[in-house]
Amino acid sequence: MAEEAVSIHQGHGTLAQSIIANAPDGMLIAPAWKRAVAYVFDIILISLVLEVLTGLNFLMNLFNVSLMQQGAKSTAFFLVNWVLLFSANYLYFKYTGKTMGRSLAQRSLRIAIVHDDGSALDDHHWGPRAFSKLIYIIPFVGALWFGFRDMIRAQSKNSEFRTSIDIKNHTVAAVDWSLPSETRLKLH
Repeated sequence: MAEEAVSIHQGHGTLAQSIIANAPDGMLIAPAWKRAVAYVFDIILISLVLEVLTGLNFLMNLFNVSLMQQGAKSTAFFLVNWVLLFSANYLYFKYTGKTMGRSLAQRSLRIAIVHDDGSALDDHHWGPRAFSKLIYIIPFVGALWFGFRDMIRAQSKNSEFRTSIDIKNHTVAAVDWSLPSETRLKLH
């Protein structure tokens, strides 16, 4: 008799458990595309708020390199716009993380940032994590080099489906509904 066309193999837990040794039962890792979309949505939200607060001039002044050639006052204005962008990003990711355990877009896409054991991050973890994310908004190389590199890492089993920020901060991006109930209760 011929061999069966379909065979069933018993796995040993979820993908997260096979990659990360101390991942809880049933924890799923969030897909890289979903993480990228969430980050883009967050950046758009931050930019829109800054645009409205500056009377619809922020983005125009942010990319107006000719200001650097118009004297010290204009150069300072140009640099202040960039400091404002970096500060807003840092504060947004730090305080949405502290209050909700994730950013607004991550929440809407059901992504939770947790420790590798599935436990929620403490408040003191969000500042360094938010600071690490500033690398993505560095002009020219941020999204093109660092963002692309981390997108590839987030899809690789060798890097445990983690970005460089996840590895540095000992975190995992998980699907929120797959987390243990005590962690889900901490995520607002």
